[in-house]
Amino acid sequence: MDDFAKRLQEQEKAQENIRHKLALLPDQPGCYLMKNHEGTIIYVGKAKVLKNRVRSYFTGSHNGKTQMLVSEIRDFEYIVTGSNMEALILECNLIKTHQPRFNVLLKDDKTYPYLKITNEEHPRLEVTRRVLKDKAKYFGPYPNAYAAQQTKKLLDRMYPLRKCGVMPKEVCLYYHMGQCLAPCVKEVPKSAYEQITGEITSFLSGGHEEIKKELQRKMQEAAEDLYFERAKELRDQIIHIDTLMEKQKITTTDTRDRDVFGYAVDKGWMCVQILYMRQGKMVQRNKSVFPFYGDAHSDFMSFIAQYYSDNPALPQEILLPGPLLAEEAGSETATGSAGDQGARDAGEAAETEKKLTADTSDEQQEVLVQAQAEQAEAAGLVDAAGGAAALQEWLGVKVHVPQRGLKKQMVGMASDNAKVSLDEKFRLIERDEERTSVAAANLGEVIGLQSLDRIEAFDNSNIQGSNPVSAMVVFTNGKPDKKEYRKYKIRTVQGPDDYDTMREVIRRRYERVLKENLPLPDLIVVDGGKGQISAAIDVLENELGLFVPVCGLVKDAKHKTAQLMVGDPPEPVSLPRDSQEFYLLQRIQDEVHRFAISFHREQRGKSMVTSKLDSIPGIGEKRRKMLLKHFGSVKKIKEASVEDFKPLSIGEKLATEILNALREEES
Repeated sequence: MDDFAKRLQEQEKAQENIRHKLALLPDQPGCYLMKNHEGTIIYVGKAKVLKNRVRSYFTGSHNGKTQMLVSEIRDFEYIVTGSNMEALILECNLIKTHQPRFNVLLKDDKTYPYLKITNEEHPRLEVTRRVLKDKAKYFGPYPNAYAAQQTKKLLDRMYPLRKCGVMPKEVCLYYHMGQCLAPCVKEVPKSAYEQITGEITSFLSGGHEEIKKELQRKMQEAAEDLYFERAKELRDQIIHIDTLMEKQKITTTDTRDRDVFGYAVDKGWMCVQILYMRQGKMVQRNKSVFPFYGDAHSDFMSFIAQYYSDNPALPQEILLPGPLLAEEAGSETATGSAGDQGARDAGEAAETEKKLTADTSDEQQEVLVQAQAEQAEAAGLVDAAGGAAALQEWLGVKVHVPQRGLKKQMVGMASDNAKVSLDEKFRLIERDEERTSVAAANLGEVIGLQSLDRIEAFDNSNIQGSNPVSAMVVFTNGKPDKKEYRKYKIRTVQGPDDYDTMREVIRRRYERVLKENLPLPDLIVVDGGKGQISAAIDVLENELGLFVPVCGLVKDAKHKTAQLMVGDPPEPVSLPRDSQEFYLLQRIQDEVHRFAISFHREQRGKSMVTSKLDSIPGIGEKRRKMLLKHFGSVKKIKEASVEDFKPLSIGEKLATEILNALREEES
């Protein structure tokens, strides 16, 4: 109770501090950093007017995810910038530096693959995820490595750039196949490489139609000259180009390279869809799905800034949606009356746009344009345009929020695809949950239980009796409930006795359940057969007076779930291996085994460190931690010299004792 009162007092003090700081916020653009009670930065945002944006977090109503963020804020800082562009760049850098928990993060394992023509005397074509400032030519990004590798495979057949990483002393098979100019033994002029790289650049920039026409011309010439093998090679290259480019969906009348973005949000999740338009044709698309906690459009712009911060292959134009398009896609941007008003204004803007397309005079169109501008401002499109302008100034390419015509349709297509992807994600989750709950109900019927809402499963782990531990996992309605998981260090059992270990853990768990009046499970699952089941039932019924059904999961020779045993005495229950019920049991057994093994490894690691360092006179817990922090591992301590211990204020005598003890134990 004292701890609760102390926490409440600290929270009230933090809120009072926040109220004082809110009154001092400036009317300028900048970035704000939200902190939790530990002083850790949990969210970074940018604002055109810091005073208005930061205050909005602590006033009015929010959706569930934003409430979660606000509930953890105990302090904030802000940095004033000279413009929106500076705020955009600063936000991107702060997110990369601090990796805040509530921000949209583009992690390293989510980097996109690029095709790269290296900047060397004899250039190569390669697939890379690392973007360097090395004067090389980068093309992409590609939605996945397979797409990039397939494109490279086609280009390797068409253009004879070198394939080897290190120049060999003699020609390789690629030269004999006509896929390399053999710079290892022949002098290749710079003009030849310039021509090849120019053609590859044209191809990857969308000019594949011209390349295809040239290949068709060469194929016809080869056929007329009776070079049928060469004609067949050229024909195969044309087929590969058609196969690679057959996914193009829409075209535009111009030949500009564009990245078209759309996004949708629902239930605290955001999906960003990117359509890659090259030479006026859509060649690829990519999607990213992630949770978000702040304002939807602000987090979307944060995603865009991070996406382009390390992207060297910039298009000629970037098309972005505004809050209006996000709302049409069914997002959860605003709440309360402000959101309703925005939706009404968005509808009015759409009606105005329809009127603009009608046959009207210049004066009428001017009036309608002015009306649309006012409605767009009310709907929040001015902020979207401001963000686009800042992005344009930073990247040096045209960034546009289209309001009508084909470009708006393209952005709408991206937003629609984002919404479809998000709906698909939730349908899959719902389907999985439905199948899981049905499997749990059916499993209850098989065992003879009226309901099977809560399952508690146990597993033991040790190596020849050393560091014995046990673990319990809980499944509620067929789904893991990780907050209910428990770990147990075995206290009374000596040696590898699985039955006595099971008795101790069952006794400790359900004595606590009775003492604290915790909910009893509908079914207890133990890892093992008749012996483990009998041990658990003996403790439950004869010592604790509990009559909870117990079943055992028997594994086969490959350590996989093989059989379910139920009853007293235990008897096997027949379950088809391809049934959802068997799959649920398999998940339960795998999860409890994983949890037990991870706990055992943790304890074993601690005991190994303890046996090596704590047994040395003069080394206590504090000094042991200091040694491990400084050197990194016991192995590196062992390899150190006496002088290496001086920065830790450890003298020559103790350092010598540490080294001798560690080396003697190893020998």
